[in-house]
Amino acid sequence: MKVLISFAFLLALSFSGFAQTEDHSKDEKAAVKAAEQWLEIVDEGKYADSWDGTAKFFQGNMTKEAWDAALQGVLPPLGKMKSRELVSSRFLKRMPSAPDGEYVMIQFKTSFENKADAVETVTPQKDEKGKWHVCGYFIK
Repeated sequence: MKVLISFAFLLALSFSGFAQTEDHSKDEKAAVKAAEQWLEIVDEGKYADSWDGTAKFFQGNMTKEAWDAALQGVLPPLGKMKSRELVSSRFLKRMPSAPDGEYVMIQFKTSFENKADAVETVTPQKDEKGKWHVCGYFIK
């Protein structure tokens, strides 16, 4: 199942050197809020519905059915989410294997029933209308 999310997870890897020096704190806050709202859907086990909140770029590379199957294979064994704490967020203009744009890589320290110390990386992308949509998700 790890192969399943390879595309999505590649987008969520740390990339030093891609960070911008401008102040993007407003973008980061908006992206974190979008990521948290998206994670609520995932936490409810509505994996197929979470696909609806992903970026067009993501949807063009992974079907709703494949995404649902991927999360069905990874998340239920972890159990319910017990706690989630924002650790970091970083604005990026470039991501490997993705079009240039505006991204925010966000990391959460998360505790699940069956995995106490997890790190979730969620990467939203800003669309042409200024809305943030998840284009990468990874659990370590």
